[in-house]
Amino acid sequence: MKWTPAYLLDRLDIVVWGGSPEALPAGRRHGLRLLRLAMVLFRDLAYGQLTLWAMSLVYTTLLSFVPLLALSFSVLKAFGVHNQIEPTLARLLAPLGANADEISPRVIQFVDNTNVGVLGSAGLALLLYTVVSLVQKIEESFNAIWHIATPRSIAERFSLYLSALLVGPILIFAAVGITAATLDMAGVREFLALEPIGWMAALIGRLVPYLIAIGTFTAIYMAVPKTRVDIGPALAGGLVGGLLWQISGWAFAAFVASSSQYSAIYSGFAVVILFMFWLYLSWLILLIGASVAFYRQHPESVVATGGEPRLSNRMRERLALAIMSAVGAHYLAGRPPWTLAQLCQLLRVPKHAVETMLAALQSGGLLVQSKDDAGGYLPARDLGAISLKQLLDLVRSAGESRFLAPAGLPVPERVEQILQGIDDSLGAAFEGISVLDLAAEASAARPAA
Repeated sequence: MKWTPAYLLDRLDIVVWGGSPEALPAGRRHGLRLLRLAMVLFRDLAYGQLTLWAMSLVYTTLLSFVPLLALSFSVLKAFGVHNQIEPTLARLLAPLGANADEISPRVIQFVDNTNVGVLGSAGLALLLYTVVSLVQKIEESFNAIWHIATPRSIAERFSLYLSALLVGPILIFAAVGITAATLDMAGVREFLALEPIGWMAALIGRLVPYLIAIGTFTAIYMAVPKTRVDIGPALAGGLVGGLLWQISGWAFAAFVASSSQYSAIYSGFAVVILFMFWLYLSWLILLIGASVAFYRQHPESVVATGGEPRLSNRMRERLALAIMSAVGAHYLAGRPPWTLAQLCQLLRVPKHAVETMLAALQSGGLLVQSKDDAGGYLPARDLGAISLKQLLDLVRSAGESRFLAPAGLPVPERVEQILQGIDDSLGAAFEGISVLDLAAEASAARPAA
């Protein structure tokens, strides 16, 4: 009875999450962190929203695929390189095998039949909206992974998205054209014919698809979320996403080559089903890489439980006191204000939990965020005028509204007396103690950050 699955899972949970990695040797510490990251990613895939976002992106892609190519075709046609769309599309659909030769010409035919000049203002607006909606859905999925509640404004979205959609294809095909022209030069060909330069060039040529995929994923992870993503975490996500995308392309091509029975079962729908499945797999890989980038930048979010953290009342009070103490200590010592990332690292609490508490302290008029690029947090008023009782009352009342407040909840008189006694006890216990007292003690005890 001891070696039951429940017992083994419980022992695994204790081994992986029971202690702090900081006390382990370097090799075991890094191994434990990778194991935790792998378990968190598996949990997000099994129980999280990644699969739902991937399916949503597949649906949006099917609606906007042809308009997106039509817009790119119109832009590239002005530069005389529109003929490169079909080879590029064929390379993207290469994992579909022989089915790519059937899908690619049909899509290009749809694009050729889409005459942007005769659409009219309403049709052109609908085409642009369809294209922008795909990029908007990608941003929403990334913001969900990064726990960002407020998206970009409509004006920012249209200006950023259309700039990327109009300028992006030009830059990509320009880079491809310049590279091809450079390699076609006689001097370059003679130089590449020398050994071992030729061998090294051939090796680099084999690695180019991987490097392009990794670089593209990294750029997406840095540009799309409405937050600053450091190059290290973005590169880690790009490395995982790019390698997974290349490997899955091989695996999917092998699966398609050996799945002739699906054509017999689904007949003409087999191509569509395989195309949708490849889209789903591609979007899922992109989101997995985004999750890796998020967890690399916010390691405090690699916790045993998934979803948004539900802080207990005791944890909320402790977190609020710790934040106000840290912010006040830096302010008194003349040090740079704490940023969100620094507070998460200091307190070892997930980013979205700290954000929730910071928002409550800001709405209560206790903290204010600086307007500079760092966005550090400063006291909003005199620390000596903020008593601990006021701070705790603010934490206890956070999230209340006039529709759901203690005053609107009828309770027996005896219960009301008990609650009032608790409130009076808090006031008596912390009478004469302010946030300034906590900050002064923390400033004297804590070294400079």
